[in-house]
Amino acid sequence: MGMNYFEVCQKLVEEGRSFVTVTQTGVRGSAPQDPGAKIVVTSDGLHFGTVGGGKVEAAAIKKSLGILESETQLPPEYVTWNLQKDINMSCGGEASFLFEHFHTKNWPIVVFGAGHISQALTRVLSKLNCSVTCVDSREEWVSRLEGVKGITHPEPKEVVKTLNPKSFFISMTMGHAHDVPILVEISKLCPDAPYVGVLGSDIKGIRIKKDLKELGVSEDFLKKLRVPIGLPIGTNHPYEIAISIVAELIKVRDE
Repeated sequence: MGMNYFEVCQKLVEEGRSFVTVTQTGVRGSAPQDPGAKIVVTSDGLHFGTVGGGKVEAAAIKKSLGILESETQLPPEYVTWNLQKDINMSCGGEASFLFEHFHTKNWPIVVFGAGHISQALTRVLSKLNCSVTCVDSREEWVSRLEGVKGITHPEPKEVVKTLNPKSFFISMTMGHAHDVPILVEISKLCPDAPYVGVLGSDIKGIRIKKDLKELGVSEDFLKKLRVPIGLPIGTNHPYEIAISIVAELIKVRDE
């Protein structure tokens, strides 16, 4: 059984995606649907439901997409369309609709590596208003993720070109040799990313920056690369490390 209207809206909220709901509130004369019909529209178009299909639904989707272009929350809007004059339909009725905008400020976070600390980190992040993607070559680890998008790829660095270049990037892979190729790709394709960090010690930071410099990575990128990551709080318990990292991410986000 598919999700109902409320479940669909809740899932979009959890995913950090903006959307518009359209509810048919009234009908005068002939119209394709009855009052109470609903659709949910995302930036990709119609996501759920129907208000009758055809021209009236196309008009509702078009108006919703225009609302979604706003960078701020818009108030609810009530409209009444004459189906002949406004929509160019043959039936001579009127239909009224309520458009409600649910705006989410998108906060994309990408984690490379799905090991123990990543499992803790992504579970914490899944409770926040952000969109999290976790990439690893090991399907058995990706399959353990909860509440975030998991990607299995034999060469994680190849995934960088498909990601939002304004993401917050974290590398916590199986080791130095796996981190470096990913960071090189991020430096090339996402040089203005607001946050790039690597799990590890101060010694690892010195070594990884040396290797990246030898590979031609710019000084500007190396200066903003964070190794180690997380605020200096807590113990080495995976969830305490995760909380220290999340605290740093929020701090950078809000600066």
